[in-house]
Amino acid sequence: MQRWIIETLKRETVLVVAAILAVISCFIVPPDDQYVTYVHWNTISQLVCLMLVVCGLQRVGVFRIIGAKLLGRVRTARGLVLTLVALPFFSGMFVTNDVALVTFVPFAIAVLIMADMERQVCLVVTLMTLGANLGSMFTPIGNAHNLYLKAVSGMGTMEFLAIMAPYSGLAAVLLCVITWFVFGGRRVSRFEGLDAAGIEQSVLAPDPSQAQPDEIRITGYGAGYGGWRAAVYAVLFVVCLLGVNGVLPLWLMVVIVVAAFLFCDRRAFAKVDWGLPLTFCAFFMFIGNMKRVPAFYELAQSLVGGHPLELGVAFSQVISNVPTTLLLSGFSDAWRPLIIGTNLGGMGTLIASMASLISYKAVASKYPHSKGRYLGVYTGMNVVFLIALVGLAQVIE
Repeated sequence: MQRWIIETLKRETVLVVAAILAVISCFIVPPDDQYVTYVHWNTISQLVCLMLVVCGLQRVGVFRIIGAKLLGRVRTARGLVLTLVALPFFSGMFVTNDVALVTFVPFAIAVLIMADMERQVCLVVTLMTLGANLGSMFTPIGNAHNLYLKAVSGMGTMEFLAIMAPYSGLAAVLLCVITWFVFGGRRVSRFEGLDAAGIEQSVLAPDPSQAQPDEIRITGYGAGYGGWRAAVYAVLFVVCLLGVNGVLPLWLMVVIVVAAFLFCDRRAFAKVDWGLPLTFCAFFMFIGNMKRVPAFYELAQSLVGGHPLELGVAFSQVISNVPTTLLLSGFSDAWRPLIIGTNLGGMGTLIASMASLISYKAVASKYPHSKGRYLGVYTGMNVVFLIALVGLAQVIE
């Protein structure tokens, strides 16, 4: 029991803290009929449906297949790294930075070992993590807090994209420049003569003595396209986009997605990270209660109102950008600076974006002796990008 509690605290630290704050706030403002209005149900329903669809795509190996097909065209070290960085950068825009890193970082480590580039794992994984965080900040569905900010502000998708386009654009240029100059044109001989199927079998073939990954159990190894479920999940992803953009009623989106997964893959419900929507609900309760305490509300509003962008960046370094978004948005409606600040705040410390911990754990588990080196490389590169993008924000805003 004690071990389970410790593991839960490590795995769901933000949820535990949010739940404690919510409970404490209940003693300050006793439960009443206003509690039901705290939770932003539109955000929760959109988030859960998107998480289910992305989980389904993961479980049939769609992202793995895409990665293998792209790498089948790579011939140089520079091209290899550009491909590995581009995968989480662009996929993060649609499936969140967490999913992009969970999918492609282990994939990248296996590929780098095969390409005799193991010594450069720390730098490549750092660039991939930056790519995931910087790509996902561009779209409303790339980050969970973006989904919330879009919903609560009533902002249109094109307006949101216009706000973040300069920052993701500059980030893409910086990633390309760094990769171009650091990694040369040395040929990667290990990939010569291999197509996508060959890369899958050479790099990703499972150990037959171990439990088979979900995509193999569901579609059979070597399906190469994810099976009929991939087409169903692609349609469901479009349904989610229509729901997020207000074209489709949210209740209909929820019914369609839930019914489809009950038929296609019930196990996906157990694989979704339910801690994230629960964390949102806990913060909604805490903020809803504290807004009803006049002294606290006036103080918080005066602090946040003056510098929402700067506070978004600063708070994210300590408590990560999702809690920062929920906290600051409760006391300010300056949506543009909040969007920019909380997204740029995902760079910096390792916990500024909780998705970054995925990359750290992947490297630390494979190369325990490289923990310090990875943290040094990660922090240094993040500071460079944070200074560049915050500088751009000061010019634009």
